[in-house]
Amino acid sequence: MTIKDLPRLPIDLPLATILTVVEEAREAILHIYRGTTMAVEYKQDNSPLTLADRHSHAILSEGLLRMAPRVPILSEEGQTSAWEVRRQWPYFWLIDPLDGTRDFVDRTDEFTINVALIHQNRAIVGFLDVPMRATTYLGIEGQGAYRIGPQRQVTSIAAAQRSPSQPLRCAVSRSHGTQEASWMTSQGLSVSQWIQAGSALKFALVAEGTADIYPRLGPTMEWDTAAGHCLVEAAGGSVQQLDDHRELHYNRENLTNPAFVARGGVI
Repeated sequence: MTIKDLPRLPIDLPLATILTVVEEAREAILHIYRGTTMAVEYKQDNSPLTLADRHSHAILSEGLLRMAPRVPILSEEGQTSAWEVRRQWPYFWLIDPLDGTRDFVDRTDEFTINVALIHQNRAIVGFLDVPMRATTYLGIEGQGAYRIGPQRQVTSIAAAQRSPSQPLRCAVSRSHGTQEASWMTSQGLSVSQWIQAGSALKFALVAEGTADIYPRLGPTMEWDTAAGHCLVEAAGGSVQQLDDHRELHYNRENLTNPAFVARGGVI
């Protein structure tokens, strides 16, 4: 299967061009990652910021705007538009130029690039790139989920189908696993394997069937989850809020997500 065999996007945008922009951001990140020095700044919330975040943001923003000038961009590293403006957007790009900056700084290799197309509060296309694997995961609403390898070879992927009575493979963050373990116990869900992974990579693990469930009780932002959310749903899974079991939605006035759980099928 090749790029040409992939289904069309929900709106008339060139999939191959978007993929090229994502790959350019990937190469910029890897150039810095493989260098001998890594300058790190810290934002007001004490989260790290590197030159790789900035370069990836510039490449993605410029490339996407050049391709689709009328589609706005909301990026973690960009200037956030006021709610009164954002709420009028029918479509927009929601991006995290480098998700897992702490993993990048710690050189765990587990960081991603997240690019999602949002329409009426839903993530309808999601590109989740894993630079150290030269692999991009793609989810298209109603059209399936795919893994695009280093030579752009394309493979269809699907979430695992598990009964809640079966022991589950649970993906958790390297730095936020304790709350999630307690939640699994409270739900009466047994765990056969804990899979630690950084960034949005945990969504990819669920989407390709390597993990069955990914609960997240700690804080995340919309750009952390949109691409992975679309990927999991396109692969046959779900991403729901813990409090009311409703699907996560996007472009809220407050861009902080509630606690959620991503699951494969059946669970």
